[in-house]
Amino acid sequence: MESQELPYVLVDCIGGRLGVYEDHLGFLKKRFHLITMKEYLENKTFLSKKIRAIYVWYHKPAINEELLQSLNNLKVVASAGVGIDHLDLKLLSSYGVKVSNTPFVVSTDTADMGMALMLASSRRLVEGHEMAVSPDTEYFPVDWLGAEVSGATLGIVGMGKIGYKVAERAKAFEMKILYHNRNQRKKEEESAVGAIYCKKIDDLLQQSDFVLLAATLTPQTHKLIGKRELELMKPTATLINISRGKVQNKQNCIKVWWHDKSWENLQL
Repeated sequence: MESQELPYVLVDCIGGRLGVYEDHLGFLKKRFHLITMKEYLENKTFLSKKIRAIYVWYHKPAINEELLQSLNNLKVVASAGVGIDHLDLKLLSSYGVKVSNTPFVVSTDTADMGMALMLASSRRLVEGHEMAVSPDTEYFPVDWLGAEVSGATLGIVGMGKIGYKVAERAKAFEMKILYHNRNQRKKEEESAVGAIYCKKIDDLLQQSDFVLLAATLTPQTHKLIGKRELELMKPTATLINISRGKVQNKQNCIKVWWHDKSWENLQL
């Protein structure tokens, strides 16, 4: 009896700068028959009937109506990573195609990166490194140490899994933690990290030394932070975004920084 044929899955490419990692191939090929876009285009008539899924890696392959029309038996688009704003969900739904992602796979790493960005920006680590390796540096000024993180006020916008993990880390720095979220966390969860709920985002912005964005991108959070919100923040505050880029209105953020030199710590 012949073994059952593996499902055919379309990928953009394998290896290289943006292709599926070669060390992932062992796992994937045990379960799927991988077809690259190049292979698909060279044998479209045969493969268009075989492909059941598309594996999106680094936002590739781009999924448009032309591709969907050619894949009559497509059932699933599986996107690596959390965000799905690179996919046209309405279009996919109209073809009866389901979408999957990996919402919690990098939560811990993203929280670590949030703390790293806070420390690097406050303690001017990038500038310090450049000064340290420069052959022109003769001394390191002692008044050039940046701002303290320990004991400062951190405002977290979006207290989901990642935001809460940031709060756990910030507690070790004895930070005062404020948070704004669609729903208030349970009292025992707040107590565990010493977090205080701000029903209004304006209250959080006005009090925080660091504002960290960890909100999910939705129609309600799209361009959540712009000119008005930046002007509510302290002139010395730092804004750190570890959520999707579109949570910030970047053009407005740049304008505020450009016209008000007190916003030199703005992280874009």
